[in-house]
Amino acid sequence: VLPPMPWRTASVKTAAWESGWRLLHKRGDLFTCPPTDALAHCISEDCRMGAGIAVQFKKTFGGVDELLAQKKQPGQCAALRISDRFVYYLVTKKKYNQKPTYDNLRKGLVSMREHCLANGVNSISMPRIGCGLDKLKWENVSSIITEVFQDTKISITVYTI
Repeated sequence: VLPPMPWRTASVKTAAWESGWRLLHKRGDLFTCPPTDALAHCISEDCRMGAGIAVQFKKTFGGVDELLAQKKQPGQCAALRISDRFVYYLVTKKKYNQKPTYDNLRKGLVSMREHCLANGVNSISMPRIGCGLDKLKWENVSSIITEVFQDTKISITVYTI
């Protein structure tokens, strides 16, 4: 019997870590993430943010008028500059009482990726976006995140309580 060859997994892991891209999972409070991480979550075009984790974003960062002034539609991403970080608002549906689509989520993530690349953002912390009250399936969402970000040097940490 041959011993396991740890160098194989190590080389694959090293290549992934050197590229910068990674999708990490962490149990804990999203709002305790490093202050240098950008934050991201999903909202409706009407910027209601009246339920779920969106309430905490609204309470912590405010900026509803500034978000509304950006006039973002489903499939786009609004951003607020708060101190030394960006807070991203992925617009995934028109009204607060609707459900998002995977297509709008993907488009919003692409929009966020482009903003990150243009502004030197290399780490984002987020909840399991679209999977709480919006009821999207995490397996699908994580695949979309990987598809959108895997060719970048942006790391994403997903927080769950």
